[in-house]
Amino acid sequence: MMRLFINGLAASAGGGLTYLRNVIPQLAHRTDTRTTVWLSAPLRHEFADLPNISFISAGDDAGALRRFIHEQTALPKLIRSSGAQVLLSAGNFALCNCPVPQILLSRNSLYTSADFLRDVRLRGDYAIWIDTLIKSWLARQSIGLATLTVAPSEAFAVELSQWSGKKVLSLHHGFDPAAFTSDTTSLPHTAQLQLQQARDSFRLLFVSHYNYYRNFEMLIRAIPILSARLNRKVRLFLTCQLKSGANPGAYQTDSAAALANTLRQSGEIVELGAIPYRSLHHLYRACHVYVTPAYAESFAHPLVEAMSMGLPVVASDLPVHREICGGAALYFPRFSPTELAEQILQVQKSPALAEKMSSQGLRRSRDFSWGQHVDRLLSLAQELIESRSRERN
Repeated sequence: MMRLFINGLAASAGGGLTYLRNVIPQLAHRTDTRTTVWLSAPLRHEFADLPNISFISAGDDAGALRRFIHEQTALPKLIRSSGAQVLLSAGNFALCNCPVPQILLSRNSLYTSADFLRDVRLRGDYAIWIDTLIKSWLARQSIGLATLTVAPSEAFAVELSQWSGKKVLSLHHGFDPAAFTSDTTSLPHTAQLQLQQARDSFRLLFVSHYNYYRNFEMLIRAIPILSARLNRKVRLFLTCQLKSGANPGAYQTDSAAALANTLRQSGEIVELGAIPYRSLHHLYRACHVYVTPAYAESFAHPLVEAMSMGLPVVASDLPVHREICGGAALYFPRFSPTELAEQILQVQKSPALAEKMSSQGLRRSRDFSWGQHVDRLLSLAQELIESRSRERN
């Protein structure tokens, strides 16, 4: 029986949480594997006791630096005491002096993004700029420290390999449509009312908390352009609040909030706030088009979620987005609100095009599987165990 240790302590938002929420239940069904998972106390509360899974809870988050130091000092002992044969580092940074072979999951595209560094400098947000440079250096060193580095898309694997000079494998994250739609819990009452009020509108959706690299300001600038060319009301639904302190991280929402102010008053931008993951499928079904203007990305789970719900996708023209969506999306230059509006118009004006994109998206979403992801991940882990055994003999 394989014994796996997952360091999920850094998972606090976005893709990291989605990954653990889906991979841990998959591992619980594997009778050939015993898994120990180290994660934060708040996240531990999301999981009931599961077969073949042992949880170790850490204290409340004390900041990235203190967490990193805690990982480097406490993790080797935890790995040894668990009897683990392989470490899966799920938070972009590897463990130094790891006592077992280590698979590093590298999925943060900001560390390789010149666009992001330029963006934070232009905003004068030098604290984030310095923080990113430090973490970027650590992430590059981590790829060298890990026995094997895995990226969630081929496009990002190529980018990481060119950036680090090391071999990086690609392994798509998965999707489980049955699990995604299994919870019948309704959307929060306020969200239901806001959708009801927009029933006669052309409804766009963007699922993300606020940050710079998701390019909110560019999306907001596209809405008046789109509204001027449509004969019906446009409403953009956001799953966040554009106000300071309401989103993970230290991103300042002032510029986006200022741009959105008039559009809020007219109802063209609707800030739903965070929507429980179990209820997201209701929100996708209530909208006409999914849109993402991100200028940096490594996978983008909401794209697969949207395609599985039959939504046409309009996405910024990134290699990762083309890899994930293929013909289920229309693409636009990532900093052009005019082109973004034009592509949305193409979908709105042509029911035949929208239907074709919807059908292609449904087919494409079936190509992603958490079960297949875990199978491949454990196969890689087994190869590392066998390689270590040969080296010792």
